[in-house]
Amino acid sequence: MHYVSVEALGKSFGVKPLFENISFHVEEGDKIALVARNGSGKSTLLRILAGKETADSGTAWINKEVTVALFEQDPVFDEKGSILDNIFYHNHPVMNAIREFEAISEEADPEKLSAAIVKMDELGAWDFDAKVKQILGKLNIHHLNQPVNTLSGGQRKRVALAKTLIDIGFDHKHVLLIMDEPTNHLDIEMVEWLENYLDQQNVTLLLVTHDRYFLDAVSNEIWEIDGSQLFVYKGDYENYIEKKAARQESDAASIEKARNTFRKELEWMRKQPKARTTKSKSRQDNFYKVEAKAKQRLEDAQLQLSMKMNRLGGKVIELKKVYKSFGDKQIMKGFDYTFKKGERIGVVGKNGAGKSTFLNMLQGLEPADSGKINIGDTVVFGNYSQQGLVIKEDMRVIEFVKNIAESFPLASGGALSAAQFLQLFLFPPEQQYTYISKLSGGEKRRLHLLSILFRNPNFLILDEPTNDLDLPTLGVLENFLSEYPGCLLIVSHDRYFMDRLVDHLFVFEGEGAIRDFPGNYSQYRLWLKDKEEEEKTETKPAKQEVKAAPVKEAEKKKMSYKEKREFEQLQQDIANLEKEKQTITEQMNSGSLPFDQLQQLSVRISEITNLLDEKELRWLELSEFDA
Repeated sequence: MHYVSVEALGKSFGVKPLFENISFHVEEGDKIALVARNGSGKSTLLRILAGKETADSGTAWINKEVTVALFEQDPVFDEKGSILDNIFYHNHPVMNAIREFEAISEEADPEKLSAAIVKMDELGAWDFDAKVKQILGKLNIHHLNQPVNTLSGGQRKRVALAKTLIDIGFDHKHVLLIMDEPTNHLDIEMVEWLENYLDQQNVTLLLVTHDRYFLDAVSNEIWEIDGSQLFVYKGDYENYIEKKAARQESDAASIEKARNTFRKELEWMRKQPKARTTKSKSRQDNFYKVEAKAKQRLEDAQLQLSMKMNRLGGKVIELKKVYKSFGDKQIMKGFDYTFKKGERIGVVGKNGAGKSTFLNMLQGLEPADSGKINIGDTVVFGNYSQQGLVIKEDMRVIEFVKNIAESFPLASGGALSAAQFLQLFLFPPEQQYTYISKLSGGEKRRLHLLSILFRNPNFLILDEPTNDLDLPTLGVLENFLSEYPGCLLIVSHDRYFMDRLVDHLFVFEGEGAIRDFPGNYSQYRLWLKDKEEEEKTETKPAKQEVKAAPVKEAEKKKMSYKEKREFEQLQQDIANLEKEKQTITEQMNSGSLPFDQLQQLSVRISEITNLLDEKELRWLELSEFDA
């Protein structure tokens, strides 16, 4: 089915064109990642497709049968409403019933809860409610009656994501899901869950993301806006990098050939007018085409910088028996560690585990409850925080950098001026006199990074550095950090970024426990998976540990003895679960149960629904075999 057709689309802000003459089509089932430099109009293009903005030129057609769901970087809410009001905004009987049930579940009113349960039964809303509960639970969204205007930035993003995911799962046959940086403010476990969830949903997807593992997991096609053209690459991120390099090499050869032709034709054009006749009109026209091609520039600026880092002495940072807690929540419990020169450490853990508190404690911004944190005299911190740029008043980009320093010292001797340093960070001269308020979110993040490095630190702390940075800038940043000679401490949900740069991890496991894991994030996840498998094996009864030998492909159509027993048992289990579900429904409808018991029964009925789905699916698989 044809979802979207875009022809010759263009959009500019002032004199600066974001994109020009863009054309493409989206078909049902497409899963596309959109890649471009910051400021190229990725978010604007997504908003045009969602009907939130209008283009300056061209047309964008959306099939009338398609529902467009947009997840934005800066979500818009009904600020006076609660989380519940914003998530369940559809005026539909099922949505209304779930909204009412979830709201009453947080109160202690048995009569209202009983009535809400009856309504859920009548509308058959339990299956969708189970999906809602899964989404809210995985995204750590609780206290649904809380007003959205009291939420933090990260909480708002998670609520907006939940709203979008619930929306696409509700009564929509054809969905175009448009997502702008969906992994920002999610911890790594949430990102991995989102990957699996999107993979299971029958949606057509167009997204912008800086997370390359996430990109590979959820998309199979990459579109790049480069200049005024759109380039399409089938396959994963690695294939995109290879094909793009080949394209740039071909373009460079084509431009060089045009330049050689241009030099010859220019000499002919400079001759006296009498040497040119009306017969050479076509040659003159061709000259201007060759001239335009010859004067093209392939802009693929990269950050190449050998910094003269402030000397780092023998003593870096030493932590001795450090304790830290907030009320009942323990962050650190007797933590000991001595940092060495050139260490590269990743910090991982769930949101709220205390990662940012740990970073602040290292810098003396947050005191320890007890223990000692000794910082070496030569340590110069560079803190790239989630807070972003802090400026007292709006100013031009060049003024902001010059307020830090006029020049930057190089390892080879000499120095770079503020303007030269800005160019290395992909700020061309014409953009250096732009006001900071006019920059895109990614450009502000790049300027923030620049301002940290311009101070020449020898202990670099990066708290979620990849948020809002485009993929080209991320590649440049990774290349720079891989050669960085100082200490590096990274908190990031970007697994690709972490894998490239860190040697070991501080894993915040909760209850004040911090594990020092020797390896990168992917290695840690493999270790964790093996550990979970071992624990499952140890807890299984002996009779369940023996697994039947795998059935050969040729024998699959005939049911084994064990499968016959399983098939018979499934029939009995399904009947028992149906009976239990009916009994619970009758108990809940009686109106005589206390509130606590009603809550327990509502949880159980949701569990039964999930179990029935699993067992019925397995029963169907086995029913296809010969007895």
